[in-house]
Amino acid sequence: MTGRARVNGVDLYYEVVGEGEPLVLVHGSWVDHETWQRVVPRLARSFRVLVYDRRGHSRSERPPGQGSRRQDEGDLASLIELLGAPAHVAANSFGASTALGLATRRPELLRSLSAHEPPLMDIVGDGDRQLRPVLRAMEAALDGVLAALRAGEDRAGAQRFVDDVAVGPGGWERLPERFRRTITANAPTFADEHGDPDWARLDVAGLDGFPGPALLTFGSESPPWFPVIVGKLATALGGRARMRTLVGDGHVPHLTHPDRYADDLTEFIPSAEAEAEAQAQAATARRPASRRLTTPGGPG
Repeated sequence: MTGRARVNGVDLYYEVVGEGEPLVLVHGSWVDHETWQRVVPRLARSFRVLVYDRRGHSRSERPPGQGSRRQDEGDLASLIELLGAPAHVAANSFGASTALGLATRRPELLRSLSAHEPPLMDIVGDGDRQLRPVLRAMEAALDGVLAALRAGEDRAGAQRFVDDVAVGPGGWERLPERFRRTITANAPTFADEHGDPDWARLDVAGLDGFPGPALLTFGSESPPWFPVIVGKLATALGGRARMRTLVGDGHVPHLTHPDRYADDLTEFIPSAEAEAEAQAQAATARRPASRRLTTPGGPG
């Protein structure tokens, strides 16, 4: 099923496939819902899967003016309610930042959360001295990308992002032309995301209010700041979080190893829910029995 939803003042394109518990997939920057197509058929065997184009991407509306990640969080909340809350959410990159932000504000909407490599650079912190040189190099590369985009050179900026930030030299030329067109078309939204002063921030302490299970992952081939970010998120979530290194993967495991990604997610959700239920039952059993008050003639 395909459709358009009018939420928070914008039209969003979405697709729903499969039967079962609701699962929403949230894509990262530059791309759109099609980045999930390699995993949707496998996930749809177990879940009712919703994929969508985030605002400003591909078939969804791109509103004028400066946007914010908080708007993306509101869009995700509305789509979860449309699909049937609470829902499982799996998200990548900036989409993972969006899902985590929603978990701090509307935790009741998320039944579980799987997040891969959210670029929450502000939580890395100045104390991680060994990362400073690579972070400075990344920031310089991003400055070059944003300068090209703000000059209206969308394709050049997209190529610089792929070659200098995301993949490495020659990465742009190895991409199919269809994918290059999608990235170029969504380039203005990437610039808009970085115009939001809160794009890389998260109320980490607010994750304490999220009661559900979480799977936090990073790739063994990814830049070294992602393990730091994921580790700090896992600490904030405590025993509710599983942290995992995806060996051989980088920033988009659902594209590089789609079967493994789908199988990991399909295994994680029911096992994590069963574990959470067992923990809740154990906590209930440990509570001291309270004295039952009775009234004459009432139940004993």
